[in-house]
Amino acid sequence: MSKPTRPDGNSPRPCDDEWVTPDVTPDVTPLALARPARLVLRGQTFDAARPAVMAIINRTKDSFYEGNRHADLNSALAALDTAVALGADIVDIGGVRAGQEGEEVTVAMEIDRVVPFLERARAAYPDLILSLDTWRSEVARAAAHAGVDLVNDTWAGFDADLLATAVEIGAGYVISHTGGYPPRTDPVDVTYGPGELDVVADVVATLQAGAQRAVAAGMPPERVLVDPTLDFGKTTTHSLRVLRHTADVTALGFPVLQALSRKDLVGETLDLPADERLEGSLAATAVAAWLGATVFRAHDVRATRRVVDMVASIRGDRAPIVSTRGIGPHSRYVDGSATSGPTRETTRE
Repeated sequence: MSKPTRPDGNSPRPCDDEWVTPDVTPDVTPLALARPARLVLRGQTFDAARPAVMAIINRTKDSFYEGNRHADLNSALAALDTAVALGADIVDIGGVRAGQEGEEVTVAMEIDRVVPFLERARAAYPDLILSLDTWRSEVARAAAHAGVDLVNDTWAGFDADLLATAVEIGAGYVISHTGGYPPRTDPVDVTYGPGELDVVADVVATLQAGAQRAVAAGMPPERVLVDPTLDFGKTTTHSLRVLRHTADVTALGFPVLQALSRKDLVGETLDLPADERLEGSLAATAVAAWLGATVFRAHDVRATRRVVDMVASIRGDRAPIVSTRGIGPHSRYVDGSATSGPTRETTRE
């Protein structure tokens, strides 16, 4: 057996360590990663190479996260400018707190909160994708003239007319899973059966059925987002388990939205209040991105943007912005050089 060598610059040299070169090269196979479906909204395409960050703007005074309370319209518009500057692809505007705490919000109140914002946002950013977080078809219809691109139905079709309204106004639609809970209901005594994966099976089956209904109603598949809707109708253990199985949701063949930012699943897992949940949220985001999620709803736009872009590059779907380290005249595409044809490491299921 030849003397082991170790690189020294560009020239190998003998070394005196006790390790030995293996006689057989280990088999290395391409990674088999979930292949996300494309999301197409307002002529823009998002996929594994271009994940989307959906910035949250709450037109409420009682959001669970104090850092995103914008009851004042000017405050909301300032938050919009900041989100766009930090890399948001989509802005999701909501006028009602999701949980059962807080004030009652009528249809008229919700319209008054979201429509002026959407009008101003569309005027300021003609190409920005605008998402409306509502479960009410009346609100979606009232906002249609502002160019709503996506209806984020967080409460799983509670209003049976909302899907048809989204089709009518030409918007995309989010399919969610809430375990059958009505709007603004916090989960209590939740179970999906005795099996560890029963909650995952329920989520996958519900999202599949909802997506099929949307397509049958006339919604183009590339405008259907499926959202496992963690925290909603779930315990923290449920949410963590569903997160681990994001690839099973991706396998449905529709783009996947994950809304993880500062949620209770992070807070309970780490025993932290909402304003200390950034790192946990980003860890969960990285896992979801690796497993094929395409859209990430977030309070913290810049941090989320960097995480999902980095994961896309680790997966092999997105090229580094700069790749000069160690590159020379003999470098190949597989080394990071852009001078020869593409070779991919990853395969897709």
